[in-house]
Amino acid sequence: MQINIKEKEILPLMQGGMGVGISLSNLAGNVAKENAIGVISAVNIGYQEEDFLDNPLIANIRSLEKELLKAREIANNKGLIGVNIMCAINDYEKMVKEAVRLKYDIIISGAGLPLNLPELVDENTLIAPIVSSKRAISLIIKTWLKRYNRLPDFVIAEGPLAGGHLGFKNIDDLEKKSLEEIVIEIKDYLKEIEEKYKKKIYLFAAGGIRTKEDRKRLMKLGIDGIQIGTPFIVTRECDASSNFKSEIINAKSSDIKIINSPVGMIARAINNDFIKNTEKNRIPSRKCINCIKTCNKNTIPYCITDALNDSAMGKGGLVFTGDNIDSLDKITNVKEVISRFMEE
Repeated sequence: MQINIKEKEILPLMQGGMGVGISLSNLAGNVAKENAIGVISAVNIGYQEEDFLDNPLIANIRSLEKELLKAREIANNKGLIGVNIMCAINDYEKMVKEAVRLKYDIIISGAGLPLNLPELVDENTLIAPIVSSKRAISLIIKTWLKRYNRLPDFVIAEGPLAGGHLGFKNIDDLEKKSLEEIVIEIKDYLKEIEEKYKKKIYLFAAGGIRTKEDRKRLMKLGIDGIQIGTPFIVTRECDASSNFKSEIINAKSSDIKIINSPVGMIARAINNDFIKNTEKNRIPSRKCINCIKTCNKNTIPYCITDALNDSAMGKGGLVFTGDNIDSLDKITNVKEVISRFMEE
């Protein structure tokens, strides 16, 4: 089972972009090496550069290129390499333009609506919004058609069981619809658009998918592929520290909590000591780099950049995760994860 994209026959599986520092070149390159779609997370990608705190944009742009080159070397011309660039970051436009210059295959954008994405890319760059409702994708498509005469190449329908920042206003909103219901609504809408404009738009489902049975059930609803994030964290190839991976392995689904992120969105994370501490004490930013549009450094309970940078390096901090993690109890590898989902 494969799909044809950019003159390549690839597996209908996309690895989710996880930041800070969780999905970089090693994970994305090895996923692409298995002929799937590997995705590098651009959010504060230069966090390990010496000049990051003084020149975050320069450090991020430098790392965006370094990670792509390493991923391509690992992939050896197999699969595709994408980049996930959050709409919520202040340097969104600059990072997208840089990714286009570097010739990333796909630019994926969520954590907000990427209404101006088409004006930032060329015709050779595939573009994919992440949405959690028909309303969101219809607004994006109507805007893109009116302003740019462009349609998405992919749409990622993300359900309520996904990890990290979520495309839902609050917990009550989160519980209104399942991934299956969201997929059906978006698929019906995309079918109308495809027929009207004679263009194939690949629909991928994401959020809490853990087995091949999950994939098969969603395929029957008309999706073209799946996006998987959290299962790739517990692989040897994942770029996260061993301590970060251990937090996922040692946690149960009952340890997961929906939190209010400093970026102004709800998110899913492990309810670890860091989260418990932030509920009692405010943790000032070590040095604000003005990275998120919606962040107020004077009122936030903690700095999202500090928290994610620390966790990626195994120093404790914010650990994002998808739901349904009870089965993720050991370190495996990318090939095994992909085989588990793709086998018939």
